[in-house]
Parts: sequence; structure tokens; C-alpha cells
Amino acid sequence: MTATTSTPFGAPMKEHFLFDANFKNLNHGSYGTYPRAVQTALRQFQDDAEARPDAFGRITRAQGIDESRQAVAKLLNVPVNECVFVKNATTGINTVLRNLVFQPGDAIVYFDTVYGAVEYGLVSLTESTPVQTRKVEYQFPISHDDLLLRFREVVRTARAEGLNVRVAVFDTIVSVPGVRFPFERLVEICREELILSLVDGAHGIGHLPLDLGTLQPDFFTSNCHKWLFVPRGCAVLYVPLRNQHLIRTTFPTSWGFIPRSASPQTLPGASKSAFEYLFEQVSTTDDTPYLCVPAALKFRAEVCGGEDRIHAYLEQLAQEGSDIVADALGTEVMQEADGEARLMRGCGLATVRLPIAVSAVASGDAFATVRDGGGSYLRVRSSVVPDVLIWFRDTLINRYGTFVMVFSYGGWLWTRLSAQVYLERSDFVWVAGVLKECCGRVEGEVGVLVKS
Repeated sequence: MTATTSTPFGAPMKEHFLFDANFKNLNHGSYGTYPRAVQTALRQFQDDAEARPDAFGRITRAQGIDESRQAVAKLLNVPVNECVFVKNATTGINTVLRNLVFQPGDAIVYFDTVYGAVEYGLVSLTESTPVQTRKVEYQFPISHDDLLLRFREVVRTARAEGLNVRVAVFDTIVSVPGVRFPFERLVEICREELILSLVDGAHGIGHLPLDLGTLQPDFFTSNCHKWLFVPRGCAVLYVPLRNQHLIRTTFPTSWGFIPRSASPQTLPGASKSAFEYLFEQVSTTDDTPYLCVPAALKFRAEVCGGEDRIHAYLEQLAQEGSDIVADALGTEVMQEADGEARLMRGCGLATVRLPIAVSAVASGDAFATVRDGGGSYLRVRSSVVPDVLIWFRDTLINRYGTFVMVFSYGGWLWTRLSAQVYLERSDFVWVAGVLKECCGRVEGEVGVLVKS
């Protein structure tokens, strides 16, 4: 790559993407997006699939998946035969958990801020298998050291109850609130404690530097369609060779199913392992997003200047942008206490408190202005919070042509902001003004709805 092939980050980069001219995308973390160059590759694969359905479905698709697996394995620094694709990280997590055979007394440990769909999956698992769950309780902000200590305490308590802690499920970056998680250290602790580490890296690949060859988690899954610029839905599922005997079926079970009587490693005369074949054809769906990984990585290298440059920009812009928003609102960015390392903010997501508190009392006035020293904030009755959140959603999208997630946590409303290569400081100055204006209007506009 030469300097002339790359595009400056910020407004110039936006020309490569597909956004409506009247929409600012400050919520990249929820759905991701991809540039025109990747859209061109996607449409070509889709055209090929319709031009010669059998040739594509029986030959071209598998070849393209193998090329993408090679590309993503190189990015993660692991062998290609340890990487396959699934539709999304939730599918990856469920695939691993549903393949494990749990016995009475087995337990899974997970964390308070687990992604909601993953927690529902764990609840479902306890209803259909003998496994039990134990949750690490806490409230952000909390230091990484304290999180690790609480994890060890939950494991110790579970074992004192006579439970066998089989698996720990944890994030690379928490979705809500948007903060970095100490996943690297948790993998190490799991290895020390002989616990299988299952890492929900939904926000990981394309967002953080990842070297799974060195880290060596037991299982890892990450959405390529969030931060890597691959079309939806595409996620990588990493299972090292030492654990592939545990994975015998996809969900739904399909052509690659490995019966107990079969070898879990190889097929006679095959160039790929049974694990690789297992995920090659699950069902008849549009797998063309899987084939777009090379195009996405080419764009990131040639137009964006490479992974390291992207990662550094995301973290810097998230920190600067969230400070801008917090200053405008007179609030704070979610981070560790003063004097502690700012590890929670070491990513491209940031969480900023709105000047709106949530009353724990479900009765009384729906809204009240509270004076606090030299300033003031709005207090919202807890029963009205759902109405307030819907109002923020609709107002941001329909009136301002943008969206940022607004949610209730720890007695306050917060917003989660996403940095990305097509954004710059001026975008955060703009959204700071939008949020300040919204916070000033919410009482009047939602109050009318509540009273009607």
C-alpha cells in the first residue's frame, strides 16, 4: 500500500460508505456497516449464485468460504483449520454451549453485564440440561482488578457448594454499557482454574488487536459484520484443535453432523477435518457475506491504512468524542474511579451519562427537576422510563437523522457512542448538541404522552 491509496479518516472516508446524506451513523456498534467496495463483491457473489445455482452452491461457495477462513485465520493468528463461520456471535455462543454435555453438578459462570440474548440462552440451557449457572454480580464503573477478584470469588463459592465449574462466558467488549472487559486476564485465570473459557467477542474483530494464537482461549466467537466491514450476518467461530472433539453438531444439525461413533478429527481421504466440514453447509441460506471477508480486509488495508491505524483511531476518537459529549451535558464518561487506569475506555465504544436520573419509586410525579449544587438534572419515575427511551429512539431517528442507544443503568440514563473511521470530532460536537436539546425537551414531550 502506498500513501496515495489511503483515505483520511473522518468526513473524507464517508464517501466510501453507503449512508443516506441526511443520516449520521453514531451507532456503528449495533449493526455495523460496509463500504461500497464490499457491496460490489457481495453483489457479484449473489449474481453468481443466481446465474449458476448448482455450480455456486456445490463448488464456488465452499471455495470462497475457505478463502475467507484463511484470511480471518491470518488476522487472528491461528491455523485455518481452527476457524469456521456462523451467522452471528449469539449463534456461536449457543453452538458451543449446546455441544457440551453437562452432568448434574456442572456449572457455568457468567457476568452481570452479559449480552441479553446470551443470558436467555443460559437460562434455556438450565431448563433442558442439568447444568446450573452462577452470575458474577457488580455494577459499573468497576476496576478490572475488582472484576477478576469477584470472578475468583464466585468460582470459589460454587466449588464450596460442590459444583464443578465447567465453563466461564465473558465478553471482549460489553455491549451495554459499552466498555472494554478484561478478557485476556480472564482467559489466563480460566486456564489456571481448569475452566473452559468461552469468549463472546461480538465487538472484537476489527475493533481490537486480537492474537488468539498467543491468547489461546478455549472458544471464541466474533461478529465480522460489526467492526470488520463485512455484510450481515457473518461471525467467526474459533475452536482450537484440542477442543474440536467437543463440537459435533451445528444448529440446526445438518450434513456435517459427527455421530459419536465417528472420528471427530478427519474424514477418510478428506483434505479438511470433520470440524471444518461441519460448518461448511448448515442449511440453504445466503452465505455470500462469508465470502466478503477478503474484500473487507483489502479495503481496510488499502483505503484505511491497516488494522493498527484503525484500532488506534477508534480508541482515540471514542475517548475524545465522549469527553466532548460529557462536557456539553455537564455529566461524565463511564470509567474507573479517579487514580485508576482507564482500562474500561480502551476501545471504540464509550458510555456517557445523561443528566436524567431514574427514581426507584414507581409512583408520584412522572418528572421532577432536581437542583444539585450549581446545576440541575431531571428525575424520571421508573415506570415512565420505557416511554422516555422510545421517545429518544423516535426523536433521534425521525427529527435529527441519527441514533445513539439510550438506556437505564445504575439509577441514571446513559448513552452509548460508537467511534468509526468515517466519523470525526465535529460529529460528536454535533450529537452533544442534539442530546442536550433532547434532554431539555423530554419532560414536555413525554409528559404529554404520559398524561394523555
